[in-house]
Amino acid sequence: MTSRALVPATARMRPTHQQAMARRERPVFSMSDDHAMSKKILDTHNPDGRDVDVKIILHIVEEIFQHSYRAGIDGVLHGTPDHHEANIEALKLEEKASLAFEGILEGLAYVIHRVSCELTCKCSGGGDSHTTTMSILAMLSGYQWDAKLVLSLAAFAITYGEFWLVAQMFATHPLAKSVALLKQLPDIMEHHGSLRSRFDAINELIKAILEVTKCIIEFKKLPSQYISEDQPPLSVAITHIPTAVYWTIKSIVACASQLTSFLGMSYELIAATTADTWEMSSSTHKLRNISDHLRAELDRCYQHIQEKMHVEYYQMLVHLFETTQFDNMKINRAMIYIKDDLLPLEIGTTNTRASIEVLRRKTVLLLLSDLDATPEEILVLSQFYSESRSRQEFQYEIVWIPIVDRSKGWSDEHELKFKELQALMPWYTLHHPSLLEPAIVKFVKEKWHFSKKMMLVTLDPQQGKVACPNAIHMAWIWGNLAYPFTISKQEALWSVESWRLELVVDGIDQNLIEWMTSSKYICLYGGEDIEWIRNFTKSARSVAQRAGIDLQMIYVGKSNNKERVRRINDVINTEKLSYCLIDLTSVWYFWTRIESMFYSKMQLGKTIQEDKIMQEVMTMLSFDGNDKGWALISRGSFEMARAKSEIITPTLDNYSDWEQDAREKGFVPALVDYFMKLHTPQHCNRLILPGLDGEIPEMIVCAECGRPMERFFMYRCCND
Repeated sequence: MTSRALVPATARMRPTHQQAMARRERPVFSMSDDHAMSKKILDTHNPDGRDVDVKIILHIVEEIFQHSYRAGIDGVLHGTPDHHEANIEALKLEEKASLAFEGILEGLAYVIHRVSCELTCKCSGGGDSHTTTMSILAMLSGYQWDAKLVLSLAAFAITYGEFWLVAQMFATHPLAKSVALLKQLPDIMEHHGSLRSRFDAINELIKAILEVTKCIIEFKKLPSQYISEDQPPLSVAITHIPTAVYWTIKSIVACASQLTSFLGMSYELIAATTADTWEMSSSTHKLRNISDHLRAELDRCYQHIQEKMHVEYYQMLVHLFETTQFDNMKINRAMIYIKDDLLPLEIGTTNTRASIEVLRRKTVLLLLSDLDATPEEILVLSQFYSESRSRQEFQYEIVWIPIVDRSKGWSDEHELKFKELQALMPWYTLHHPSLLEPAIVKFVKEKWHFSKKMMLVTLDPQQGKVACPNAIHMAWIWGNLAYPFTISKQEALWSVESWRLELVVDGIDQNLIEWMTSSKYICLYGGEDIEWIRNFTKSARSVAQRAGIDLQMIYVGKSNNKERVRRINDVINTEKLSYCLIDLTSVWYFWTRIESMFYSKMQLGKTIQEDKIMQEVMTMLSFDGNDKGWALISRGSFEMARAKSEIITPTLDNYSDWEQDAREKGFVPALVDYFMKLHTPQHCNRLILPGLDGEIPEMIVCAECGRPMERFFMYRCCND
């Protein structure tokens, strides 16, 4: 037989659903919340310096809420819970609790008990929630705002935990059954299934209460060295905390009132009263709005802190490079990964992880690029690196630092591109871009002028200082011969260098090596007009036959049109017009080396007016920037003649005009003389250089006439 209790007077006086709906929800931190109300709330606040470790108390409170509702409602609905699991959880909680009570909760148990009594007595007596809330705030006046919330939560958690403990054990434990009878709970237990929505409403409100509480605690934990309570954004955020605490404690009072109202109340009356459920939902909605608002303020604070930390890290990097270091490790750690909690380096091709210690006392080449680094760049650099591993004298390591701005988002596509590039690299790479400090990205852009093009910054093995701001150019030109990739090494290499065919072509093609060894006449030519190529190769072959020379021709393509070059190569091979650089990586490398000669010379402060090699390099680059054809004909290392199609075509067509000179002076000198005869002041040379911040001079003079060239901006998308 179901036990029934007399209905308390307070229960009979509950508002109707319509009355509850008439209570209009206030906006978050509305005008009605501040002024008079805020003043009353602040008047209750008189902190006396007491410090409460809210973290451990909140942890225990969360454990109570979690186990009470989960085990309680399931235990009531489905019978006795798994005691073995419950015992394990109890042991864990006991261990945490024992730590908590060793000083942390001393003196607080009585305060929590007083608040618990206030909740229970006022709610049972029918007191209004505002008065009870203000009473609790006054009771906790000496504590900080976060402590007020946590202590109030702890007080309610005791009542909540006891309720569900009795409910859970009611059917199996005599003591629990007796307590339930005294509390007049059997009627509720009998209809627990149909009342679940009421319990769920309380549980949702508790979750909202916890969210606001955690937000407020987070504000207290913000590092004072990076953010001040006296200045925005924290000063703005903390003005909302008192009101947020008021509404949260008021919601705790509402939960306690709802729970207390179940005592001695018949199922029929509970089921008929829906206004309380609406009030629970309304309070939950309000607290979620408050939580969202506080979370937004908290995000602004974290952004402010991050900015301060980035500035501090950036200044630290500047200071490190300006001061003397004991060894190279401090700078290596700062530029790669400063913490010691994981292995930050990874060999891309083997996925082998390593610590930064592998860089100690070694020349370190920081490879800087975004995720658009080309396979050609990585392939050629890999050849140099692999060669160096078999040579004891090359004590250097490459470390790839992917320069990406993760604040703009990091998608699956970004992750895939990163992994694909990393897998091509036989050297050390940063394990993942997420490890990279944003200040490092800013530093390499502002101090080292990284923009888009790949860079190779040399750090010396003694102190980690910059030995060359960008060694990528000398790496492309000389490979491992440029070791240790310093400015002084670059100067030494150029000091013994001259404009000769070996410099132009290096060992880019085996045919070229054999031709140079055999002292054959060699013709390099380019352009993208296939008709001109047909006519030129036919004329050149005819002139070579008449002159009685062994002329070998090779097409070296263009730097910026891979697919077009591929098609021209196919035509040249099919029609047997000449040799060509079949591997398009070789075409890329040929032009990259020429371009690198320009930047390498500029890095040393050389100018076109005074440097013969730079003049010739500029001429070659202007050939590449032109849509028409060009040719360079040489014999041996130093006899070279070069001209654009406008000059080379009539020169070959009019071979009979200079044939006698060719027999007397030699083919190449006679060719140079005839070029000069045909040369006119009228010309239009184009020079296309990739944008490299800090490396493009304000003025470039024409290699042909010496006048300053006009400067234009060109934007190109080459999706071939």
